[in-house]
Amino acid sequence: MTWIAVADADELAVGQMKRVAPTGKPLLLVRAEAGHYCVDEMCSHEDYSLWFGCVKGNAIKCSLHGSYFDLASGQPLNEPADCPLVTYPTKRDAGQVWVDVG
Repeated sequence: MTWIAVADADELAVGQMKRVAPTGKPLLLVRAEAGHYCVDEMCSHEDYSLWFGCVKGNAIKCSLHGSYFDLASGQPLNEPADCPLVTYPTKRDAGQVWVDVG
């Protein structure tokens, strides 16, 4: 496991996102109702940034075609997306949010 600190633990409010690139690859750190999640920034259906979408509950919406993805599993919740997002484990420790990029 390769844990990297990407944000202060209280930096994001519920529903907010932050672009991070701890290894050069663009990821989104998301704070949802159930906690922090980290996913690939680009939608798995079309190469479109989820940054332009929104967080609802524990899902993220792609604003291009309206697909929602479960933040915990990356699974698409509706069409047209049919491939999951890559997800990365997160944890809160020592006042930071950490992402396992290993």
